[in-house]
Amino acid sequence: MANKAEDGFDDLPAESGVAIVGMAGRFPGAADLDEFWRNLRDGVESIVALTDEELTAAGVPPETFNRPDFVKAGPRFQDAGLFDAEFFGYTAREAQLMDPQHRLFLETAWQALENAGYDSAQYDGTIGVYAGAGTSAYLENIYSNWSQGEGLRTENAGLGFELAFLASRVSHKLNLTGPSIPVQTACSTSLVAVHTACQSLLTYECDMALSGAVAYKVPENRGYLHQEGSFLSPDGHVRPFDAQARGTVFGNGVGVVVLKRLEDALADGDTIHAVIKGSAVNNDGAQKASFTAPTVAGQAAVIAEAMDIAQVDPEDIDYVEAHGSGTLIGDSIEVQALEQAFGGRGDCVLGTVKGNIGHLDAAAG
Repeated sequence: MANKAEDGFDDLPAESGVAIVGMAGRFPGAADLDEFWRNLRDGVESIVALTDEELTAAGVPPETFNRPDFVKAGPRFQDAGLFDAEFFGYTAREAQLMDPQHRLFLETAWQALENAGYDSAQYDGTIGVYAGAGTSAYLENIYSNWSQGEGLRTENAGLGFELAFLASRVSHKLNLTGPSIPVQTACSTSLVAVHTACQSLLTYECDMALSGAVAYKVPENRGYLHQEGSFLSPDGHVRPFDAQARGTVFGNGVGVVVLKRLEDALADGDTIHAVIKGSAVNNDGAQKASFTAPTVAGQAAVIAEAMDIAQVDPEDIDYVEAHGSGTLIGDSIEVQALEQAFGGRGDCVLGTVKGNIGHLDAAAG
């Protein structure tokens, strides 16, 4: 494990900030973060063409996938069903009743703590959980197999897919005694979860925090119908900030980071992957053209607020990892907002990982 000196953080002052000291994730085409980075570095596109056999197995009828407006593509996420129930103290039947999002997030939270080098049973401090997930699509699967669940009460099934229990499940199984807060803000869920965790750390509600989000819809590999003018890609490719951008493709994934106050991470000799110097959250209120349309002014304001909190100037920024969903309106608004917030100052690179993995819904951050 690298130390803070090797990571280039040896000369950082013990000032206000939040350090990322561990992380784990699984994404389309990548079983872990190392493979994910290789895919990004090598320009791999993890949105793949789906065969008729895969579509049939996913329950898509031939009369649907043979339509000219049907797109046979999707970001393929592997091995979601490989959950070690016994390791986490569940029976096989209990695991079957759990939405895959709960299983995936629990596994990844444990992996992130391992990556950080901490045993929650021995850590002398409180650990919080701030987590979100996509809307569950698993309830139909539970009810269609209800006859196999003799003796199971309806409330037990509800524990397995309700978003409100996502964070507390991790706290229970890993014996974490800090705040356990579910977060749901649609496509910004994972980022708002991190922001909320940072605020909790900086106000000493906890000493360490697990934060992130998961998105997994069942069944997978279903493709989708494209409608002209919609936000979905007509050809299964996502081209953020490109002249050929025509829409996005939704997929599945999960990511978790382990956060600590910067001064504590430095004092404890943690591996510091990055430092969060500031973050901000706002809302467009009633000023947007429609419920799902963001405004330039709102985005520019929250960017400027985050830079102000972090005490950085546009000239200090070399790279912006944008939302960049590959939609004509969304990408345009985002660029305009950045230009407004930067005020013509600075010169940085703009990018997004969505060209590799598509749009991961609640886990898009």
